[in-house]
Amino acid sequence: MTHLDRPDSTLDITDAYSLEVNAKDIPALTAAASRILPTSTISIPYLPGQDNKVRLAAAQAVHQLGFEAMPHLAARRIASLTELELFIMRATAEAGVKRCLVIAGDPPNPMGPFPDSLSLIETGVFERSGIEVIGVGGHPEDHPAMSPSARWDVLDRKCRSIVMHGMTPLIITQFAFDADIVLTWLKALRERGLDHPVRIGVPGPAGIAVLMRYAALCGVSACASMWSKYGISMGKLLGTAGPDLFVDRLTAGLTEAHGKVNLHFFPFGGISQSARWIEQYRSRKHEAAR
Repeated sequence: MTHLDRPDSTLDITDAYSLEVNAKDIPALTAAASRILPTSTISIPYLPGQDNKVRLAAAQAVHQLGFEAMPHLAARRIASLTELELFIMRATAEAGVKRCLVIAGDPPNPMGPFPDSLSLIETGVFERSGIEVIGVGGHPEDHPAMSPSARWDVLDRKCRSIVMHGMTPLIITQFAFDADIVLTWLKALRERGLDHPVRIGVPGPAGIAVLMRYAALCGVSACASMWSKYGISMGKLLGTAGPDLFVDRLTAGLTEAHGKVNLHFFPFGGISQSARWIEQYRSRKHEAAR
């Protein structure tokens, strides 16, 4: 058993992390590859305007760089079971994909037979193709379409279905700015018996205006008190902000009771900047531990 498998693996939360990388940003990932931990998971979002051919090429490139590709699948954007089967078959055979993230997707009405992520999981396509891990969304904050009780119910049903299909659930959250909210949610998650690995979404270092714009686009709560906890003064909106305070506070608050927790970075300021921040943060932490 490695230190990443132990219940106290949260003591060094940066020993394993993932990065969200748009298919169009593969050249930037290639340029920054030497700064990223080998075998890191690279999450490839399912974005409108990028077809399966583009997403598959991105997964292949990630695999060739020595990382583990985790393509997203948006249920309501998949037109047929055949389309799903073909993409997963090619992703596993040509890009070594072992994990996927399933989401419902933005369209209010499905393009095909899949109204939500649970309907994808229950097709049996993933385990038949050799997929080992299925990522699902976790929501420490409010959800625009579901009540808190509904969120817990849906998350529980998805995780149970993944386990029943012989795979491992992985819970990945949207990025956040308030570590206390995340810690409270993690505690509630474990109290409900959901003891699966969790990746907490973290914004990479970026311009303050950029962070605010992405927060608004993604529906992430960011009131003045949250910005303050994140280290941003509402009177000083120029410059760049990194997640130092957020990650420090999250790490300090984690205990064995919070289970296995790692970080999932959204590199809004660029992949190179995020990779550099992670490298420097890890170096400081390891120096302090000596």
